[in-house]
Formats: sequence, C-alpha cells, structure tokens
Amino acid sequence: MKLKPLYLFIFAVLFPLNAYAVDVERVISPSGIEAWLVQDHSNPVVSVRFAFQGGSELDPEDKKGLANLAASTMDEGAGDIDSQAFQQILADQSITLRFEAGYDRFSGQVKTLTENADQAFDLLRLALTKPRFDAEPVARLKSQIISGIRASSEKPGKIAFNALYENLFPGHGYASDSDGSVESVEAITQADLKAFAETRLARGNLIVGVTGDVTPKQLGALLDKAFGSLPAKPNFTHQPETSAKAIGRLQVIDRKIPQSTIVFGHGGLKRDHPDYYAALVMNHIVGGGSFTSRLYEEVREKRGLAYSVGSSLYPMNLAGMIVGSAATENARVSETIDVIRAEWARMAAGEVSQQELDDAKTYVTGSFPLRFTSTDAIAQILVAMQVNDLGLDYLDKRNAYISSVTLEDVKRVAAEHLHPDLLDIIVVGRPAGIVPSH
Repeated sequence: MKLKPLYLFIFAVLFPLNAYAVDVERVISPSGIEAWLVQDHSNPVVSVRFAFQGGSELDPEDKKGLANLAASTMDEGAGDIDSQAFQQILADQSITLRFEAGYDRFSGQVKTLTENADQAFDLLRLALTKPRFDAEPVARLKSQIISGIRASSEKPGKIAFNALYENLFPGHGYASDSDGSVESVEAITQADLKAFAETRLARGNLIVGVTGDVTPKQLGALLDKAFGSLPAKPNFTHQPETSAKAIGRLQVIDRKIPQSTIVFGHGGLKRDHPDYYAALVMNHIVGGGSFTSRLYEEVREKRGLAYSVGSSLYPMNLAGMIVGSAATENARVSETIDVIRAEWARMAAGEVSQQELDDAKTYVTGSFPLRFTSTDAIAQILVAMQVNDLGLDYLDKRNAYISSVTLEDVKRVAAEHLHPDLLDIIVVGRPAGIVPSH
C-alpha cells in the first residue's frame, strides 16, 4: 500500500479542522453598504479588500486593457491632490492603497494602521470618486504597461495561455488578455478612464471584506466615508454566459527555444455547480497536488519529462474551465502530451482508488488553514465568499464539504467533466514529431 506523504500528517496535526475558526460578521453601514468583517484586535491594523463585479471582459474591443490601465492610475492623484503628493501621503502614513483588474472584477486593497484609518478611507474615497488621471502619470503607466506587453509577447507561457483563451472563447471578452495590446492601450484616453470610473464603480456591484482592529460600528462609518458617494448602480451590461469551445485541437506556435511550453484545457465547472467539491478533489488527484498528483508522478517522477506539471479548476463568472501546463525539451513534447492525455483518460474512465481519495481529502482539508496567513489574506477570502455566495458560515462548513466527497462522486464527476478527446493543447516552441490539428 502506498504510504501517505509525511506532510499530510503534519497538516492534520498542526492544523486541526477548527484551528482557523473565525467569527464572520455581516456589517451594514448607516447608508446600507454591506461588508463582511472578522475582528482581530491583536494588532493595530485594518485590512480591506473590495471588488466591483465586472472586469476586463467589459473592455471595448478597441480599448482592451482599459480596466487594467484604470487600476494602474487611480491611485496616481485624486481630488485636489496630484500624483506625487498622493503617493507621498500614502508613504508617510504607511497606507497601502492599490487596485487591480481581472476578467470578472475590478478589485482593490487598503491596509492601514488603525490610527490612520479615517485618512486611509478618505483617500480611498477620493481615488474611487475623483481620480485625476493626469497626463503625466497616465503616460508613465501606459509606457510601463506597453513595455510589459512587449516583454510578455516573448514569454512562452504567456503566449500559450493567450492562445488557449482565444481558442476557447472566440468573440468573447475572455478571449483577450486583460493587459490589452500595444495598440489598444495606446488608444485609451483620459476621457475613457474617467468614463470607466463613472460607469463601472457603484454601490450596487460592490463587495467588501474587512479584517483587523475595527468594530462593526467603526466600520460602518468608514464604509460610508469611502463608498457612500458612489452611484447606486453601475452603468454597463455584462457579456452573456459562455462555455469553453474545446475541440481537441493541437496547436503549435513556433518559437526558437530549446524547451517547449505546453498548455492544455477544456470546459469545467463554475463555482456554484453542486459537483464543485468533488471536482476539486478529483483534480487534486489527477493534477492539482503539487507533489502527489498523477501528472507529477507520471510526467516528472517516472519519466523525468518536466520539472513541473499540473492542472487546476478555473471557475470564472461566465464560464468554467480546467487548465494545466507543463514544459519539456522539444524532443520529448510528444511523449509528454501522450502521458497527459493518458492520465486524463484513465481518470475519466474511473480508475481511482480509495487510498488516492483519502490522501487527497487529507491534503485539501489540512492545507486550508495555510490560506489564513494574514489579515489581508482573510479579507480576500471574505470577498471570495461573497462573490461565490457561500454564506457567512462557509469557513466552518468548507472542510465538511470536502470530507463528504465519496469515491463514487469522484468517478461520476470525472466521467462527466474530463474529456481527453476534447482537450485543447497549445505548444510554444519547436517540438519534434508534432503534427498540429484543426
């Protein structure tokens, strides 16, 4: 019988299931703004994470990268405070304030000492409602983003994932890189950025998670300070739900490099699917376990084909995917792909043991507390819980959901959701003996 790795036992001993138990409170501000709060008065720090539903998938076709550029420039001056002065205040008061854009959400973070919370939330208010988007910082950040796009265009992993998304989501916002292209970023104007802030950011699509040295009453006032002057509702229309258009194609993108990058994927489950937890365990067995998955065992340990290989569930708002990657020398790409397809097929056929299931559940439950590493990490989890409509008691129930997964569940989900014949594969490099299809 295969022995469980030692660290599975370490997780179970050092992090019992109730070790991360926290009290999540729903706070409603005087003006009706909701946030989920975990109080922690052990240190004088407040961490805030917030998200506005609707991200780069909403960017106009000729202005791809708009959400990303807005995220890069919204903290570069606001109200009567120019970029240099705004950044100096943040530095002087040890306040972290930043924004980021993903496919589905426009997000932000504030971290501050308790004594500076009023000022931090007021600076957030200014950044959200009165961003300046002055010519100098916009030009500077545009230049940095464009340099990054050009550099990324030579990175095999970036090339491969972009190609996979283009194939899986033709004509949809998910097909475009959130950073945009050189041409689309250059085309974005100050007026575009101002319109973004005015139409995308509102109380109606806002989600907030807070952790730290703040009471519900104090937080209510701070929420109104930061978000109370936002419009009630955003002014945009989401793109429709979609599905990954995987057809089993094998695409080669020629690059003169000694090692090829392989990216593969097809449709998967969205986060609200009733089989999500069974799929999470199933994926851990086939490719999600960093050092214990079948792909790792078969591709790296047995054959030495790649240094790293794995797969993950990727549930987005409008579609679900399961994706993976590997890298290997050009001469062994064909063999690596054969092994990946074989393991996909073996799992889809129900070839999984009770021991593998038990090991996977031990790891997935035992490693969960490692996500609670800081107040900021907990605030981010609180946002994710709201985004996915998981309920205030999710942290108490999550591991029970994993523990309840049965061998029959894993076999059924694998049969329904793993499709080796539909697995789209992108290879960037000069692989030997590969014949592209489709």
